[in-house]
Amino acid sequence: MGVVGAGFVGERHIDAIRRIGLAELTAIVDSDYSLALTRSAEHRVPKCGVALDEILDDVDVIHNCTPNNMHMAINVSAIRAGKHVFSEKPLALDTKESQAMLDCLRRNPKIVHGVNFNYRMNSMVREMKQKVAAGEIGDVMLVHGAYLQDWLMFDTDYNWRLEPSVGGPMRAIADIGSHWIDAVQTVVGSRVTEVCADLATLIPIRKKRLGHRGATFSKGCGEEFQLHRISTEDYGAVLFRMANGAKGVFYVSQVSAGRKNDLFFQIDGTKSSLYWSQERPDEIRIGNRDSASLLMMRAPDQLSAEAAHYTRLPAGHPEGWNDTLLNSIREFYKFVVDGKTVGVDRCDFATFEDGHQVMQVAEAILRSSTVRGWVRVGDEAGRLVQRVPLLRMDEAAPTWAQQLWKHETGLTRYMTTAVRFEEVFAE
Repeated sequence: MGVVGAGFVGERHIDAIRRIGLAELTAIVDSDYSLALTRSAEHRVPKCGVALDEILDDVDVIHNCTPNNMHMAINVSAIRAGKHVFSEKPLALDTKESQAMLDCLRRNPKIVHGVNFNYRMNSMVREMKQKVAAGEIGDVMLVHGAYLQDWLMFDTDYNWRLEPSVGGPMRAIADIGSHWIDAVQTVVGSRVTEVCADLATLIPIRKKRLGHRGATFSKGCGEEFQLHRISTEDYGAVLFRMANGAKGVFYVSQVSAGRKNDLFFQIDGTKSSLYWSQERPDEIRIGNRDSASLLMMRAPDQLSAEAAHYTRLPAGHPEGWNDTLLNSIREFYKFVVDGKTVGVDRCDFATFEDGHQVMQVAEAILRSSTVRGWVRVGDEAGRLVQRVPLLRMDEAAPTWAQQLWKHETGLTRYMTTAVRFEEVFAE
């Protein structure tokens, strides 16, 4: 297999591939040849280059770890060349691109395709999924949570994700919100159907340090910089409705001090609730009304069979973010090795269909924030379901003044009458 994109997440893919032992890493590609060369030397990989075409003949599987604007071209080229593809999220810049990938896959049905929504592959998330499916918490009523980071909270923080031509028209929602959406939909077993959102760019001007590569989670340095106007969101809040009738809300931020990678969610059922945080990945909090709430710690012999399949270490030996990525990639390769077909055989890892559906949710969120109303997911036109009135002081103030004058006039009239009566009785 070959890895395209040798940055932060590319290195994590390389580590996972080496750990599972089901594939041989034979090539690394990056547009920065010096980085590709460095990574190939560090990991003793025989071939490196700057373009996908240089390695296609040498691999069976492509791992696409590039910026978002390169996903479609690389994924489609790999599919057409008969290569299986494991791609980073979000799957594309927009649903037109993700739909084009699905169209290409329909013409190449034997290709195995996966998207790195790794949080769904944590063993405790799988345990929550089983508990919901088994009816242990009753009917799902509410779903809520957040995904918070702080790595872009200063105006000197800069990364390719900030540029719409590279990262796409959305940032916090597409980058981290997509993870939250996929994990929750997986646990609940139902999809988001309608959204009502508010997105905000809190740092409209940022300073890009000259000569700084802008690697993910890195800090800029140096005194010289260029000013860049930012249009993508630093923060977003989303109300949503699901196909099973559940209602929910979540918010995302990349400017929340002290929150490094804080994804959490709670599922509220008619019997009890379930809570999970990826920064405490070995725990599930089970909430009860009439009895003591419980803290369930990961222990392989106490998990459901499906959840136990995704844990490798004994109780008390924490499994975290790297292990969820490992689980995704391991299941992907087992699917390939076993000769299975996406859409025919069951797979737990996220596929391009899942990636496309999450893109549909993200686009509905963007449209909702623009039109200030409820928008239905999946409609090409993003049909408006219900507009939410925008309260503007310049429009609302006259109305409020009229109502206040009406009530104050009436109150004054009553008070005047009362005072007169008091004076009469006093005499």
